[in-house]
Amino acid sequence: MARHLYLCPLRWSDMDSDGHVHNAVHLRYLEETRINVFRERGGLAGACVVAQMDIDYVKPLRYRPDPVRVETWLSKLGGSSFTLVQEIRDEDVLYSTATCTLVAFDTVNQRSRPLQDEERAMLEELSA
Repeated sequence: MARHLYLCPLRWSDMDSDGHVHNAVHLRYLEETRINVFRERGGLAGACVVAQMDIDYVKPLRYRPDPVRVETWLSKLGGSSFTLVQEIRDEDVLYSTATCTLVAFDTVNQRSRPLQDEERAMLEELSA
């Protein structure tokens, strides 16, 4: 499986009063990573929207100056939607895991649209 790796910086403002990265910030790290996936791999030709997001918090992530790894891979590819699995982790510690279903979206007609061949090819690279 070809996982996409993004080294996500932690910001001082990300931590709560106990020195942990706030759980809502995990969602921002996952979003930053998805944007990085599309930028580095050629992107999507049009818009896409998040249809569903599930996250399991496994272990608290303490603030530190070093970035955290966010790994992303494709788990499902449909006609107009796709599902990514993402892990926020270090080499040997898993902090959270998420499943995100995204839908290709036609902004003019305000409805889902089929994924284009180029988009499908880019996404399939994440599952090879």
